[in-house]
Amino acid sequence: MTNDQITIIAESFESAALEFHRRNLAEEGYRLAGPISTSRLEMLDGNDRDVMFDGKPMYMVTFVKNN
Repeated sequence: MTNDQITIIAESFESAALEFHRRNLAEEGYRLAGPISTSRLEMLDGNDRDVMFDGKPMYMVTFVKNN
């Protein structure tokens, strides 16, 4: 398994956007894969559903590694 994609979940747009620079992901060959968006997250375990972050919409940004 290769680690060619990272998704960051944050409470604010600013912290999601700044994480790319804070972690120097460009130096590791990563680029933004799409827009920063909000979503309510749920985790499924068989038939059990767990609402994550108390149902609060979170900001998500995904980075992919250039090949």
